[in-house]
Amino acid sequence: MSSLAARVAVAASGAARRMGAMLDGMGAGMEVAKYTEKLVPSTRFVAVDGVAPKAGTNNFVAPSASVIGGVTLGEHSSVWYGATVRGDVNTVTIGKKTSIGDRAVVHVAKIQGDHATSIGDNVTIGAGAVIHACTIEDLCIVGESAQVLDGAVIGTNSIVEAGSVVTPGTKIPSGQLWGGSPAKKIRELTSEEIASISETAHDTLELAFLHSVENAKDYKTLIAEEEDRLDRELRKDAWFDPNIPDPDEVLGQGLPGRIFNSTLTHPEEGLKMKEKSK
Repeated sequence: MSSLAARVAVAASGAARRMGAMLDGMGAGMEVAKYTEKLVPSTRFVAVDGVAPKAGTNNFVAPSASVIGGVTLGEHSSVWYGATVRGDVNTVTIGKKTSIGDRAVVHVAKIQGDHATSIGDNVTIGAGAVIHACTIEDLCIVGESAQVLDGAVIGTNSIVEAGSVVTPGTKIPSGQLWGGSPAKKIRELTSEEIASISETAHDTLELAFLHSVENAKDYKTLIAEEEDRLDRELRKDAWFDPNIPDPDEVLGQGLPGRIFNSTLTHPEEGLKMKEKSK
């Protein structure tokens, strides 16, 4: 009976797969715009209509970030976790040492107005911000969850407070602090605040380097680091530590007569060198 049930299950599963393939083919035939799913969670750079993103040197793009279409990243710039930079119907240009924060969205416009997006050097875009079809000049900070909308221009050395909405077509002069919804001028920035803009960009650059190193590690490296961490956690001070060089070691292989992990090659040559050094 069990053998019969198994044969029925195999036949039913095969029929189900064939039916699914047939329905998928019928659905594909009814599509107006052909679409094939090719993305995986680790995909960071995606071409659109044959146009692929252009990355600079030493960029950090997080594994969960997406950089799509006509996007140009300047050197040392970073796109953080969950962020999307989409240049599908127009272009996005991001300068040097600029960071796009976690879950931020950078997009362009074509249907309602023709606006590319340009972000200058040493710009910090806060987490969750929306940068849409606008221009942000060098040395600016856009706070968390702020929105800068179509045709807006933010001048050099300016700050937009978190949660603010810079409405379409707004022009923010250089050296000012803006905030609110809609965003309005609050005051001129102090010299200390202007200096902090470049400091923020530099601090984010250093943090991006650390994340880049960690994200570049493979599973073998992670396993080795975990083993080393456990070894150091459990190791007593009186025990021999292989990570600390012994001043009496020979040819980098260890001290003759002591049990160690690596093989001591040509010990007689090592002993000769040791005698000469006395």
